[in-house]
Amino acid sequence: MQAWPYSRWIAHRGAGKLAPENTLAAFRLGAAHGYRMFECDAKLSADGVVFLMHDATLERTTSGQGVGGELTWHALSQLDAGGWHSRAFAGEPLPTLEALARFCLANRYLLNIEIKPTPGSEAATGKAVARLAAQLWQGTEVPPLLTSFKPDALGAAQQTAPELPRGLLVDTLWEGWFEQALALQCVAVVANYALWDATTVTQVHGAGMRCLSYTVNDDWAAQHLLELGTDGIITDRVDVFSPV
Repeated sequence: MQAWPYSRWIAHRGAGKLAPENTLAAFRLGAAHGYRMFECDAKLSADGVVFLMHDATLERTTSGQGVGGELTWHALSQLDAGGWHSRAFAGEPLPTLEALARFCLANRYLLNIEIKPTPGSEAATGKAVARLAAQLWQGTEVPPLLTSFKPDALGAAQQTAPELPRGLLVDTLWEGWFEQALALQCVAVVANYALWDATTVTQVHGAGMRCLSYTVNDDWAAQHLLELGTDGIITDRVDVFSPV
């Protein structure tokens, strides 16, 4: 396998549950806990701006209503994306991917960008995320790792910026997952941590890909994954697991 430039420990959505997910406040807090690599969720606004949010709908993590991808960036930028978490973060805005990229590049942090398309916009979102990431990280030593549960989104990213590394996300070992990862020329498979065993790790490593896990919040699970020889652990517990 080629040398792996990414951190073993990756902070989920910035700082797990300690701050409002996918906000700059969360990434700053994750960094304050010593993390040097982060995972985020990226989707596309109605007018083509790549912004950070996990859910298709706005209600859980913002003051808005409806489908986030159906709003313009101007409308999205006016929402409170922190008040749902706690009063300390009230008024925290949704960030663009570009804003997070500037933060990471300035501080030499690494990033796993999950392409999280609004249903029906898989190819458009994959293309937009890859195009923007290629521009923002052009000439840098370690580009972001692009991942998605949606093969169509990863395929569009592959066509748009084939030089950017890709990883297939899986929550079950569905029929053809391994062949799909190979067809997309992935450098990693990012799986629900419970899916990894010695056989699957050997299979993925044997194909030259790395084994990453989400979302690992228990000591026993982390120890098991380390013993299996997996390569990356995405966690909410940035206050418990030391990334050093």
